[in-house]
Order: sequence, then structure tokens, then C-alpha cells
Amino acid sequence: MHLASVSVLGAGSWGTALAHLIASNGFEVSLWDVNPRRISELASTHSNERYLPGFALSPKIQFESDLGRAIKAKDLILIAVPSHAFAACLTRLRPYLLPSPQIAWGTKGLDPESGGLLHEVALATLGADCRLAVLSGPTFAREVMQGLPSALTVASYETEFAVAVAGLLHNAFFRAYTSSDMIGVQLGGAVKNVLAIAAGVSDGMGFGANARAALITRGLAEMIRLGEVMGAKRETFMGLAGVGDLILTATDDQSRNRRLGLGLGRGKTVAELRAEIGQEIEGILTAKLIWQLARKLKVEMPIVEQVHALLYQGVAPEEAVHRLLVRERKPETL
Repeated sequence: MHLASVSVLGAGSWGTALAHLIASNGFEVSLWDVNPRRISELASTHSNERYLPGFALSPKIQFESDLGRAIKAKDLILIAVPSHAFAACLTRLRPYLLPSPQIAWGTKGLDPESGGLLHEVALATLGADCRLAVLSGPTFAREVMQGLPSALTVASYETEFAVAVAGLLHNAFFRAYTSSDMIGVQLGGAVKNVLAIAAGVSDGMGFGANARAALITRGLAEMIRLGEVMGAKRETFMGLAGVGDLILTATDDQSRNRRLGLGLGRGKTVAELRAEIGQEIEGILTAKLIWQLARKLKVEMPIVEQVHALLYQGVAPEEAVHRLLVRERKPETL
């Protein structure tokens, strides 16, 4: 299977970076966004000053405000919108699709309506007659734009399709691995955002490196427990889409979820931090959805539980930390 042309939907930081990467690799790329004014600005400046200031975009990118034109005759549709907009994007896309469409996404999160994984939303919206793949891993958009060494995982139930999508991304500084574990790759990309908030809260309260390392480690155990109940492979969480993305998001201040946690740990409110950060913070919604999923499946996830309490139940950071520390002693297990 060979893919030669791509339509990227969503001109935020990650969608823009993916379009730039693929175009720089020599493939035909169109970039569409629901906001036509944003596309007009990108087309006139060939930069995304709102999300990636200071970077010149590949001159090969075609900027499109019309969705039908954006996807016409493209081999792959690559979605890079926030998780809460994913279902709506698919619904908007559906009338323009030809039979057996090939869809991939770099969105990290769950569907807010159903609480389900995004491949389930895609199948429910588009039907079974489509090829699906998900991209996830430790990749800050700014560093991809800088050409710094990066790697991620492309997961699909069809190996040939995963390899073809990875081929669009792979180059001398960007390594794309493949996987068949769509569940694990999607869960890793969602849960790590919640855990990054917890790590940020801990650092914001000045608890130090020991506490951060403990939170990351025990958070990984929570991720694995949930994943195994849902049918994911344990080894997926030991890879780029699991522990790799978790380490990145929980330790680097480029992470919006970590920055949210830092601010909460220092006494700021969610509303203040949303305005300060000025971009989508996926972990806020995902904390609620993962908490609900864990309760439904009877999976113990104490860190996720306390992040949910902090964001949705008015629990203070000090109380959330106290609840974790006073938990009953027991052997360390997954």
C-alpha cells in the first residue's frame, strides 16, 4: 500500500506540525480548519502565529477552508482536532467520503458523549467499511517543527495500513513505529494527560523529584490496569504511546496539562489557568471520562480519582495529596 497525498483536518499546533512534517517529506498535503479566518491567515503568512509562532511552514502545504476540496482525491484523511470535536468532525466529513475511506488521527482523549475510544466513534459514525489508524507518542509540536529528534507510534488493526501511514511521517529526525494495539495506544495518549496534571500539582506544591517519580510510576500502573481490563497489551504501555508520552507530558513545561497542574498546586483556579494557557487542555475533560470509565469497569485508579476530585468536586490540592498518602499500605503491584 502506498499513500501519496494527505488532508490534515485541524490547524492547531499538532495539525499544523503534522502537515508541515508530511509536506516536508515530499507528499501532497492540504490543511483545513473549521475556522476559515485561521486558514486565511495561514495562507497569507505561511506561518501559524497563534499556535506555533516563529516557524515558516512548508510552501508545499495547500490551505483549504472548504472541506470537500480539502479531502478531494486524497489518499488519507488525518484528523488533528480536540477530542471533544472529533465526533463532530467525522459527521461533517461523512457526506464527502468515497467508499472505503482511509482515516487516521492524532487526537488524544475519549469521546465526551459516549466515553468511548475514538476508533469506536469512527466506526459508529462512518461504518465498518473504512481503514483506521491512530498516531500517539511523546511529540511536542514545537520540537517537530524545529526538526528535533522525535518518535511516535502508528497503530492500526491492519498492519499494512499502519506501515503506510508511518511512511508519511518517517524521516532522518522523525521515527514512526507501528503497532496493532489501537486500544492501548489510544488509552496511553488519554490517561497520560490526567497523570500529567497530578505531577504538575505535586511540583506546584513543591513536593520535589521523589514525589514526581512516584506519581509517574504509580500512574503508569493505573494506566496498565485499565488497559488490560479493556483488552490492551501490557507492552504497549512500556512503549512510546505509554510511558514515553507520560514522561514527556508529566515532566516538561511545554505540556499544557502539566502547566495546569502546576498552577493548581500554586493556588490558581481552573478558569484562571484556561485563560492563561490559551489552548485546549485535554486532561480536564479526560479526567472526568477516565474516572467514569474506571468506576464502570471497577478498576482502581487512585491518582485519577484525586485529579477528578480536584477538578470536579472542589477538593483542595492539599486534601487530594493527603488522600493519596493515607491510603492503606500494601505490596507494590500493578
